[in-house]
Amino acid sequence: MQITSIRAINNEPAIQAQLNGEGTVLGFDFGEKRIGVSLGEHMLGIAHPLTTINAESNDDRFKQIAELVSEWKPAVLVVGLPLSLDGEEHAVTLLCKKFARRLDGRFSLPVVMIDERLSSVEAGSTLTEMGITGRKQKTMLDKVAAQHILQSYFDRIAQEIQIQENQMRENLHKGQHQ
Repeated sequence: MQITSIRAINNEPAIQAQLNGEGTVLGFDFGEKRIGVSLGEHMLGIAHPLTTINAESNDDRFKQIAELVSEWKPAVLVVGLPLSLDGEEHAVTLLCKKFARRLDGRFSLPVVMIDERLSSVEAGSTLTEMGITGRKQKTMLDKVAAQHILQSYFDRIAQEIQIQENQMRENLHKGQHQ
């Protein structure tokens, strides 16, 4: 089933065709100091925290990302788009978009941006519920935020598939009663 509500930042047909809901996905929670990374599989639709990249320089950050891409061979990269609560862009939004464009340029994979409002708050709540607080929480927060971002992507795909299946059933039902 073709997923139409998810679009890569690169609109080339070959890139868009890769958004077929199959394969491994890496999710990113971009930050100026750290980048949280999560991992998931389209077939299962479940995201897991993977790691946090703490490198200072962009070269070191992208070296670590290249290692993850080489190891996990993702079909899609998902980047959380930081917006203010009212949906407005801010300084980090622009840096995040630049990061996403760099991923697109370096890896020639579909890069999808997903609204990440409140993902860090949700991640903090998840960790607190698990009894992880204070300094321990800080070391895990970014990768758990990336997990929430990637899970949002999977949930959006599942929702679209459900809508498409309902429309197909409805059309089939109409066809039988004409």
